Amino acid sequence: MKEQITQQSIQLFEEKGFSQTSIQDIVDALHVTKGTFYYYFSSKEQLLMDIHLQYIDHLLMRQQQILDNESLSHREKVTEIILMLIKDIKDKGSSGRVFFREIRHLNNKNIDKIKKKRNQFRLNIEDVVRSGMEAGEFKEDLRPDMVAFGILGVTNYSYNWYKPDGEVTPDELATIFSNLVLTGISVD
Repeated sequence: MKEQITQQSIQLFEEKGFSQTSIQDIVDALHVTKGTFYYYFSSKEQLLMDIHLQYIDHLLMRQQQILDNESLSHREKVTEIILMLIKDIKDKGSSGRVFFREIRHLNNKNIDKIKKKRNQFRLNIEDVVRSGMEAGEFKEDLRPDMVAFGILGVTNYSYNWYKPDGEVTPDELATIFSNLVLTGISVD
């Protein structure tokens, strides 16, 4: 039931926004009582925090799997991270939109926790770029921090416009973005 409440809430938060979605809206959609909601969550904000934590923790875990894959070059790791983020729009688009749009409704303590995890995700990209520079795969005069922000800017903004079931597949878009980034930072 906790997962059902979470999934229904993600859908409602995406459609109506966090502020405009009441606990009553959530429980009505599931045909349960408020008591059921409060059995799993102490507040709507705790539910939103759980949604944020699930989303970023899952991304960090998947990113770490890419980073730990020693058979991948730095170029391939950047490409795989971009692909993961674009495929995530198809697989978890609603969660992503709620993650990016509704963070402002968390209290400051929770915002800090989420930002710390988001920063770790970005710093991991910076490390891949820096290591790629040291290995001679990427240009020496790059700013890894700005490259990481660029990658995240391109991929994260895609939640606003990209339609995974449209003309361009997630693989095609990831290739386009990867080529855009990697052509600009590669030595060759």
